[in-house]
Amino acid sequence: GSSRAPNESSKSAAQPALDVEHAAMVSFSHFTLACGLLGLSVWLQGCLSNDDGVEEGVAEDESGECAPVMLEPPIPGVLGGVDRPKIILGQDIDWPGYAYMGTPPESDFGTEGIGNDIAKGLPSVCDIDVEVTEVRWSDCWGNAVIGDGVATGELHGCMTYTHTFGARNRFCEFSTPILMDNKPAGILVRLDATGKPVIDGNSDLSGLKVVDVVGWAPTADTLALAENKCTKKRFTGFTMVKPTVETGNANNDALKTLLNGDADAMWVYADQVKSYQCGPGVSPNWDCDMWALFGTNFSYVQTGLFGHAKAGTTLALSKKGSGLAEILNPCIEKFLKTKAYYDICKKHGFEDSCFPNEFFPSSNASTLTWELPTDQLTTTCAEGYCPCPVV
Repeated sequence: GSSRAPNESSKSAAQPALDVEHAAMVSFSHFTLACGLLGLSVWLQGCLSNDDGVEEGVAEDESGECAPVMLEPPIPGVLGGVDRPKIILGQDIDWPGYAYMGTPPESDFGTEGIGNDIAKGLPSVCDIDVEVTEVRWSDCWGNAVIGDGVATGELHGCMTYTHTFGARNRFCEFSTPILMDNKPAGILVRLDATGKPVIDGNSDLSGLKVVDVVGWAPTADTLALAENKCTKKRFTGFTMVKPTVETGNANNDALKTLLNGDADAMWVYADQVKSYQCGPGVSPNWDCDMWALFGTNFSYVQTGLFGHAKAGTTLALSKKGSGLAEILNPCIEKFLKTKAYYDICKKHGFEDSCFPNEFFPSSNASTLTWELPTDQLTTTCAEGYCPCPVV
């Protein structure tokens, strides 16, 4: 017979369950201890004083006790600034001059553009750290709604967004601009077999479908604010539509929708076609062959359209109430006065769009074609910019 005691078998069966329970309790205790130590370290960091009393980044409450102060809006998974704000800004890489991927020798495939360079220059004039990360534009701003990346705090803000009128102001706040408000909108249409526009510049777009470049300025709701430069009247009675194709590039999607005949016109930046011409030093994620049809299959019938923006291109678009603009604006204002700002503007070809300071040479640059209102154009549709039709 067995020499075990009568209840020994049941004890040994229960032992593994007790061991698991004990291990779980120990793990929970360790987790609780770690959280407590983390909280203590944060409290100590905030409450230790220097020779002058309470250190920077620390506030005193009504009782005179100190409490740590966050230096920037918190981001999950990112260690915040200790003695200065640490700001995370995002950009996509499909907008030459503004936001693109660098290639050697400029950089080893890093984020580049005027926003990137200005952001990384801010520490030279301010006690601030700035990191730039690649994101999709849809993480920042979508179809008349804030992007999930900014809304949920995956990053502090996104760069090179125009401060437009309309929907963006209901969701977002903007930093002070880094470029002047001289970036006009335009309207693209198809050309027929004879090279004439299917819809000419006298149209008020009534009864027509206009495709929006989703997520980009000029935003869909601002077309109603624009004045037809041929008739001097506002556009009216049109229907804004979303692209019917998806290629991963919003401008591609809209132009394909126009050329496919699923829209009658396209509401877009007046210089967008110029920006999307491919050549040396460009790393396109758009259809170069399609955009090369400019002046053959499609042209602008409206250029130089302003009124869609409250201010020019900004360094940061962020969640409303984030306070990011309050952190960045003093630094931006200082940086705009430096030679480094001029050098960046010159590097990216924005001398005539930047805010001039003492380091800018005097300029007598002529107005660019897409900046001219349509009734002042002397170009032809074959050149991509149709003048107002003769009545």
